[in-house]
Amino acid sequence: MPLRKEGWKNGPQAASKAILNAAFLHVRSVPYTVSLRWIFYRLYQDGIYKKDEYSKWSDLASRARHDFYGGWHPGLIADDTRDVITRNTGYESADDALENIGDELSKAANIWIDHFYRQACYVELWFEARAMGAQFRYYTERIDLIPMGGQSSIALRWKIAKRLEKKAERYGKDIVILYFGDEDLAGHQIEQTARGDVANWSGSEFKVIRCGLTVEQAKKYQIPDSVEGKGYQWEALPDDAAEEIIIAAINEYLDTDIIAAVKDEEAEIYADWSSKIEEIADELKRRKE
Repeated sequence: MPLRKEGWKNGPQAASKAILNAAFLHVRSVPYTVSLRWIFYRLYQDGIYKKDEYSKWSDLASRARHDFYGGWHPGLIADDTRDVITRNTGYESADDALENIGDELSKAANIWIDHFYRQACYVELWFEARAMGAQFRYYTERIDLIPMGGQSSIALRWKIAKRLEKKAERYGKDIVILYFGDEDLAGHQIEQTARGDVANWSGSEFKVIRCGLTVEQAKKYQIPDSVEGKGYQWEALPDDAAEEIIIAAINEYLDTDIIAAVKDEEAEIYADWSSKIEEIADELKRRKE
């Protein structure tokens, strides 16, 4: 819901209104929050903008969000921060979970079993376009994500190096990093800097697999050159293409049947504790009566 009324006194001109309406349809076409650049590539492919008109689009979108025009608002566009997105944690096994929970029944809803104890290797995902964090969250589960957000900071690279040491100690198995970045000079430099510093600062060994974007993928999905005309950018990928690339990479290194089995075990534990909670609640009710 808008927090205030639209600021345009008479609304945008017809041409701008048509662009905003078209852009809004793209925003609503996917189940996650998108970036301005992602929307621009959709509009560019629609023939609405030329490659060198990104600033025009940014200005128009900024005005629409500031003025709450036609469903636009300041929180509509993604602005992820540079930090680790932790999404996998938990106990080593169901027995371990039950032993640690003890009598704290209220914790039953938070039971997680860490599937990486059963996987062939530990896997996490790094990506360059931090504003596409919502996309990577949507198409992955139970795997940690690290948005580089362009050239990552020294502090972040140090943090990654130290956490990989802990992952190596925790699991005692190979570490595989699935990397997704732009296919251009800057994109490769970001990857090389990150993997170089992390390797130098970490006491654990790991392997980085560049899963996208590649020239071959750019040609396959017929995405346009980058706005700068110096390569291809991840945001230019259609959503179904991005999904295909992400899922294929994960399926190559993770056994999804193991994740499904872990979920079933968690559900069984929760059902068991829930029945006990219901029994206790019924007993308390009888005593009050």
